[in-house]
Amino acid sequence: MRRIACCLIATLAVSNVAYAADELVPAPKGAPLLLEVDADGVQIYACEAKDQGFAWVFKAPEANLFDKQGRQIGTHFAGPSWKFADGSVVGEVAARADAPARGAIPWLLLKPKSHEGAGVAANTAFIRRIDTRGGAAPTAGCDAAHKGEQARIRYSALYQFLGAAK
Repeated sequence: MRRIACCLIATLAVSNVAYAADELVPAPKGAPLLLEVDADGVQIYACEAKDQGFAWVFKAPEANLFDKQGRQIGTHFAGPSWKFADGSVVGEVAARADAPARGAIPWLLLKPKSHEGAGVAANTAFIRRIDTRGGAAPTAGCDAAHKGEQARIRYSALYQFLGAAK
């Protein structure tokens, strides 16, 4: 009975995540899914002087991108940029929402600023970052004694590359 209850709870949790993604950062209606990848990496922050104090300031992501078979097929880095064997895309934030998971970076909908190459990158009209875990800026440890230091905070996310709405 306990096993059935756990499976039911897990199923409901997964269902709620999919529903929450559509509610928090909806994909444009009619935009086809071109590619879905899992990201595993870090969010990089630097301790900087800010507003008469010090704060962790976001600098860049650094992650590997994996297909559903677990093969690395690309990388994600500053820009924000995504690079694959056949091309790359640089995006800009169009919409954002706080992540449901505590300590997780926001969920985003991005639009391309530029494309290079062919394939998915060339055909991407939107990029959606959902299901984030971790990656939020540290809440302590940034002061005058630590100015210039970096914090590399582990994160994972699901990135969906979507085509133009039909």
